Amino acid sequence: MPKTIYLANHYGFSAQQRELLLPPLVAALEGLGLEVWEPFARNNQVDFSEAGWAYQVGQADFRDVVESDATFAVVNGVPPDEGVMVELGMAIALGKPTFLFRDDFRRATDSEEYPLNLMLFTGMPEQHWRDYYYTSVAEIADGDKALARWAGAP
Repeated sequence: MPKTIYLANHYGFSAQQRELLLPPLVAALEGLGLEVWEPFARNNQVDFSEAGWAYQVGQADFRDVVESDATFAVVNGVPPDEGVMVELGMAIALGKPTFLFRDDFRRATDSEEYPLNLMLFTGMPEQHWRDYYYTSVAEIADGDKALARWAGAP
């Protein structure tokens, strides 16, 4: 059975991003043999015209973070999307492996060491956090980085 990875992202809020940016990320993760749990695709069965839809979506996303094996978070933006940050925080608190993707060149930090808020790196090893940080889709397949090793990719 393949490992599951929760793809925390904000791309589903925009049709253009959903169609152009999301598929390459999903394909790269699937290329490592992972089963990708993308929240916008997994929540498309919720009827958004019914009362309580937002609670249902939040609970479904929380359940997916809990039940997945790891989280891969798109942390673009200054600051990054607040929903993604909550999902990432849940994964860190649960002790799940966490991986960050940022191809946004802007810095969003007070730290000289980390390109983002230092709390986003608390689920990673101190000395080798860069192995868990990705700045391009092509880099996801890099066998020398943590995600490919964790996935057991050849």
